[in-house]
Amino acid sequence: MEFQDVVRHRKMVRNYSTEPVDPAIVDLALRNATRAPNAGFSQGWAFLVLDTPEDVRRYWEVTAENIDEPDAWLAGMMKAPVVILPCSSKAAYLRRYAESDKGWTDQDEARWPKPFWDMDTAMAALLILQTATDHGLASCFIGVPTPRQDAVREAFGIHEDFDPVGVVTIGHPVPDEGAAGSPSRRARKPLEELVHRGRWGH
Repeated sequence: MEFQDVVRHRKMVRNYSTEPVDPAIVDLALRNATRAPNAGFSQGWAFLVLDTPEDVRRYWEVTAENIDEPDAWLAGMMKAPVVILPCSSKAAYLRRYAESDKGWTDQDEARWPKPFWDMDTAMAALLILQTATDHGLASCFIGVPTPRQDAVREAFGIHEDFDPVGVVTIGHPVPDEGAAGSPSRRARKPLEELVHRGRWGH
């Protein structure tokens, strides 16, 4: 696809077929993810890939209420054969900016105006989504439920320096059968309402 086609066609898909995903596409998506911007070239990210039926099922067992009697949303999402958890490391960024070429002599988190470790990893996740779209696959970005964060860490042995910023599901799409997302119900805001040139308008 041309880049503009990827941008236009990327959407959150919540219903998948059980057809396997080519591992080469997953590997490409991960390579592309590591090309995302990252402050100080800290590279403070890691990616937990769940691509076996056992591991994927374990993710939903840990995060969902009842996978044996799922609602329509969960039934569709559970069929995605690939689940990726992009994880950020605040510690990596704090250490990087305490190095001599950055000029900070401490690892004070207060120096950071925003949590760039999460922001950069989220941009990496977008590149995964775009790569899936570029190869005709469906994908979705969701969060790890707050009450289940610790359970996910324990179930998959996530390193203490890393925190999941979300979850990317990847698979082949099937018709949503009426379970369309918000863009089908809400109009896209016009650009003139969103862009402010020179000074914020009213």
